[in-house]
Amino acid sequence: MEQMTLFDREAPKPLADRLRPTDLSEFAGQEHLLGEGKVLRRLIENDNITSMIFWGPPGVGKTTLARMIAGRTRAAFADFSAVTSGIKEIRDLMKQADDNRSMGQRTIVFVDEIHRFNKAQQDAFLPFVEKGAIILIGATTENPSFEINGALLSRCRVFVLKALSEADITKVLNRALMDKRGFGGQKIVISPESVGAIAAFSNGDARRALSTLEMAVLNGDLDRDGVTTVTEDVLKQCVSRKSLLYDRQGEEHYNLISALHKSMRNSDPDAAVYWLSRMLEAGEDPLYIARRVVRFAAEDVGLADPYAMTLAVSAYQACHFIGMPECSVHLTEAVVYLSLAPRSNSMETAYNNAKRDVEEMPDEPVPLIIRNAPTKLMKDEGYGDGYMYAHDYEDRLTAMECLPDALAGRVYYEPSKEGREKAFSERLEEIKRWKREHRGQEDP
Repeated sequence: MEQMTLFDREAPKPLADRLRPTDLSEFAGQEHLLGEGKVLRRLIENDNITSMIFWGPPGVGKTTLARMIAGRTRAAFADFSAVTSGIKEIRDLMKQADDNRSMGQRTIVFVDEIHRFNKAQQDAFLPFVEKGAIILIGATTENPSFEINGALLSRCRVFVLKALSEADITKVLNRALMDKRGFGGQKIVISPESVGAIAAFSNGDARRALSTLEMAVLNGDLDRDGVTTVTEDVLKQCVSRKSLLYDRQGEEHYNLISALHKSMRNSDPDAAVYWLSRMLEAGEDPLYIARRVVRFAAEDVGLADPYAMTLAVSAYQACHFIGMPECSVHLTEAVVYLSLAPRSNSMETAYNNAKRDVEEMPDEPVPLIIRNAPTKLMKDEGYGDGYMYAHDYEDRLTAMECLPDALAGRVYYEPSKEGREKAFSERLEEIKRWKREHRGQEDP
């Protein structure tokens, strides 16, 4: 008789896999898509599936929905992974789909993590989606606008799945404790507060919540009567550190830096420090944040507080010198200072106003009067004729026009009255008044 080895035994499936919903009644959350009468629910129930993309954070049911469709559809169903599959596998599958189509059968192709496919791999699906040989269902945690080819995306309907609420996660956990596929056949003692703590820790991810519950139960105290008690100490160890949702190349990266920038602009230091911490603790490069802070200093504070630029650049240098985690305090100082500084976007508007003229008008020649004349030929051509050196004049000002004739009188910089820029505004008005007087112009 052949002896069974340890490796012949089938390893038990993880709790999250055992408890995967098999029908819509068990599905948690996504009421906006799967509630009674909602469009995605009708498509699934009527087996009327079209090409679609499920977009949402991890653990919200993207793969589960695809498997539900597989269980209900009369079409052939192929499960595909963007992690392990290449062009050859795609082509083989497309050939089979073509054969199915010639016999009158539809083929639904589910591609998990479709954002991991490169352009060539995504392009391989396109002709078959166009001619109806396959119905493509893709699942992605990344914004499809960035990660999926426009031609392919235009032929798919995007359904946005939301992170689950703590109430949704709590229902999932309680079902796991009662369902025989979970811990329903065991005696488990765990307080409602502990279940709530796991739900809060999961960050809207049902898979993470179930994995945490499984860890807590497996490490619970087992007594002689077969009762497992999840103690507070065990629970603390299982929820000791939360994995923050973040992708340094994806949409969440841009969402969080936008949140930081707009919180500072809205003079909200508490929100700004929170978003700063979210990025740093998730592993963002502090130099990236520091560069955005330097930009903010000019774009949103500007001459209302010229010191803001100095502080922002100093924070960047501190990040460069000492790195994380020590430089977090330098970024915090810069973020709080900029949140409380007076506001002026006059630098941004000045440049954009000038840029508009540069883009929309012909390239005007530099007036001869302000051109350099390093050679005799250039002097003979009139370069620099009539140039007025401001330091030679009592008021350190001249009436010389420095803009091209076609743009004479254009105003690009319009100072605010905020902070230190009020003084700049008053000084600019004195300069303009002096020039009008010496050009023989009347005040407006």
